[in-house]
Amino acid sequence: MNDFVGTGTLVRLALRRDRLLIPIWILVFVMSAAGSAKASINLYSDPKALAEAAHTSNASPALVSMYGRIFDENSLGEVSLFKMTAFGALLVGLLAGILVVRHTRTEEENGRLELLSAGVLGRYAALAAALIVSSATVIVLGLVTALSLMGSGLDTKGSFAFGLMWAAAGLAFAGVGAVTAQVTESARAANGLTAVVLGIAYVLRAVGDSAADGSTQWVSWLSPIGWAQQVRAYSGDRFVVLLMPLAFLGLLIVAATALIRKRDVGAGLVRPRPGPPRAAASLRSPLALAWRLQKGALYGWGFAFLLLGLLVGNIASNVDGFANSASAREMIQKMGGVEGLTDAFLSTELGMMGLLASAFGIQAALRLRSEETALRAEPLLATGVTRAQWLASHVLMALFGTGVLILIAGLGSGISSGASLGSVGHQIPRMLAGAAVQLPAIWLVTALVVVLFGVAPKLVSGGWVLYGLFLLIGQFGELFNLPHWMINLSPYGHTPRLPGGDFSVTPVLWLTAIAAALTLAGFATFRRRDIG
Repeated sequence: MNDFVGTGTLVRLALRRDRLLIPIWILVFVMSAAGSAKASINLYSDPKALAEAAHTSNASPALVSMYGRIFDENSLGEVSLFKMTAFGALLVGLLAGILVVRHTRTEEENGRLELLSAGVLGRYAALAAALIVSSATVIVLGLVTALSLMGSGLDTKGSFAFGLMWAAAGLAFAGVGAVTAQVTESARAANGLTAVVLGIAYVLRAVGDSAADGSTQWVSWLSPIGWAQQVRAYSGDRFVVLLMPLAFLGLLIVAATALIRKRDVGAGLVRPRPGPPRAAASLRSPLALAWRLQKGALYGWGFAFLLLGLLVGNIASNVDGFANSASAREMIQKMGGVEGLTDAFLSTELGMMGLLASAFGIQAALRLRSEETALRAEPLLATGVTRAQWLASHVLMALFGTGVLILIAGLGSGISSGASLGSVGHQIPRMLAGAAVQLPAIWLVTALVVVLFGVAPKLVSGGWVLYGLFLLIGQFGELFNLPHWMINLSPYGHTPRLPGGDFSVTPVLWLTAIAAALTLAGFATFRRRDIG
């Protein structure tokens, strides 16, 4: 038992550090599921329209690959949440994996765990505490989600099956995070490995769903996300399948504890390869260094956004099949645009991709704080590099990266939707314009992180909290009848709805001006505070 001494203390420390982050993200997931259920219940009050929408989804290979198959086309609960099943399990798994890495490998990388280990702290205490915090988070998330779905009008058994399915997916990938945290010396690399495993699991699930005759369904059983989908919430409620991710978690915990004994504190099983003794000419500037640090993440995100854009554009040609009643068409137009269901769908999806691009901007800007706390910024600033140059290098990478991502998504969706609708040359400029108008809101959220870094660097992770709040009030404010002034607090709510909607330059200019002012405030305050 000495190997677990100090676990309780580390659990309390982790909960204190994440006392805002965890509740906000639980609320984001819960509101997303409840909002989807409430909107769909209003959309598909007619059973015939419900069955036709489900059949249209199952008949679209792109939709099935992206979101999964609807097993019961007459189930209101399953049709309401089919977009949230596999994709939601992916996001819950990502949250769980990141939490484990945050409280294990990140603590080692920053040197805090070694200091704590000098006292009374067992070998497995940090891993056990991280798993407890991550597991408790996803279990609470699942249970509260189930209650919110019941409150939205869905049946009790199916709601608990859905919530526990999300929790089980999170537990499986908490185990993945526990293993990847032992492999590398970098928290960034550990999170990257976790994301790679998540991506492979999602692809396996997509392959398993791809055959209409079910001949490839066995492939889904190779994926933790496939296991979550096979619970079949609201269309069978197979709770016994939940035992598979629990067994998977147990195996990964055994593997992670075995790997801990094979390495030193702070070290990983895979040693980083030493670089050359002198930097190449292409690295002899702050911007070149920022590019070197950020390019791997940008390439990965860029590929994902291109794939997402192609899928969304392909789905656009089938949107009419989802709206077989006047009320359904009115709802979709209200949420997405004003000139037809296809444009409404595309503008809504571009807005969602703008939200995802903001996550990259926040992550890129937070690299400033990680470089500072890891004591890599101070030696650099002791040279001829000024504070403004160093800060500008990472801010430019964040702004440039988000611009590249959203435009790649717009290009991909323009190509695929144009090919589906027979108007590639007409559709690409429209989709690029719809993507470009997302940038001011994205940059404003990135600028908030910059100003937090300058004013209160210890609170810079609050950028994720603000992001979660903007997502909630912007995406679900109207569904939950929030006051108009509160909805207006989200920068995403002021973005013009293109293609299809009316373009107004005023909100674009205001968002850009506020983003610029916040960025300048971040520069000014960073120049006046101490490093570290």
